[in-house]
Order: sequence, then structure tokens, then C-alpha cells
Amino acid sequence: MSSTDRYRRPADLPPRIPLFPLRGAILLPRATLPLNVFEPRYLEMLDDVMSGDRLIGIVQPATDVSEDEDESPLGHTVGLRNVGCVGRVTSYQEVDHARVLITLTGIMRYDILDEAATDLPYRMASVSYDRFAPDLNEGLGEDQVDRTNLLRVLRSYLDANKLEADWAAIQRASSEFLINALCVMCPYGPEEKQALLEADDLKSRADVLVALAEMEMASSGGSGTTLQ
Repeated sequence: MSSTDRYRRPADLPPRIPLFPLRGAILLPRATLPLNVFEPRYLEMLDDVMSGDRLIGIVQPATDVSEDEDESPLGHTVGLRNVGCVGRVTSYQEVDHARVLITLTGIMRYDILDEAATDLPYRMASVSYDRFAPDLNEGLGEDQVDRTNLLRVLRSYLDANKLEADWAAIQRASSEFLINALCVMCPYGPEEKQALLEADDLKSRADVLVALAEMEMASSGGSGTTLQ
């Protein structure tokens, strides 16, 4: 049993979670997100969550945040998106006294209800998972995905950008893992990332991902972008 299999219903997750606001970053169920944590406020958050349930909510800052601000805005007053995804710390490595490398594995999305008043240096919020209960069903909706078209567009995107990939591993991956992992790692902007996060189901998410790739290839002539 994986470390996230313990969560079988929304009630298995806490109603209040620490938030890690990151512009241009999303997390999705059973996908992974590596993070290099060095800010004191988030090192303190990590100390707290590692002694507890190891859960962190990834969420993007709101659209009114200036593009020249930090990737993770300072303070507790900057607006946040309404939807994020909670993940569990499944890998933890101390690099030195001021930097930690972690991996978050996504569990399920949430709606932010309100932000909790706290004296902590990081933000806390009351959240509801109810709308996203289907996220806990691994593989749900895979039979509705046009996998052939997804792989066709992915191959075209990789070829157009002169990128290499382990195609055998891609072929073996489940559609859910492939779609969610691509959404997390794709180099699109905050608006596109949020659209991928908030897609109603796996098919819708795959359709958005394919549409974004096709539009980018059409507008750039098939070059000029690198996956990160």
C-alpha cells in the first residue's frame, strides 16, 4: 500500500491545512511535485508537518498578484486561488541547515473556505474536499480518455521541441498517471496551469492538455519551448 492509499474518503483528510502558495505550480492526485525548500517560513512549516500528518496544500496566488513579485508571495494578505491540491511529503532530504529537498505526492483537490487566523509565519486555511471526492478513485475516467490522440500530440510536441523521452515508460504508464504528471511538469503559465487543475475529470484535463500543446505548436511553428 502506498503512503497515500490511506486516504479513502474526504473525511480522512484534515479540514485545516498549511498552504504553500506557488505561482505556476500545481499538484494533482497521485502525481509528484519536487520542491526545493529554503525560506525560513516554509522550513518551519516542514518541521511542523513532519511531526504530524505530513500534509501540505499547494495553491497558486490569485491573478492580481504582480508578475514581478516573488514566486511565493510574502505575507498573509495576497489573494489565493480558490482551488488547490493537498499532498503528502513522501520524500525528505536535508541538504544543509538551510535547505531541504522534498517530494509531495498529490492526494486530492480542495476548495478554500476561509483562511485561518494564526501567528505562524506560514498560511493556514479551512478547506473542503467534498466536491473532489472522485479524486480518491485511482484510474477513474481512464476509459473516456482518447489515449491514442494524447500520445500522438505528445510525440509531436517532443519532436517539435527536439526533446527526448523514455517512450517505453510513457507507453507503460497509466493514462491517469501520464496526464496528471504532464500537467504538473508542463511549462505553461499560471492561467493554463489552473485550468488543468480545475478540469472536471480526467478526460477534460487530457483535452485541455492536448489543446494547449496544439495551440503552442501552431503559434510557435513547433519550436521555442522546453519541458522542465
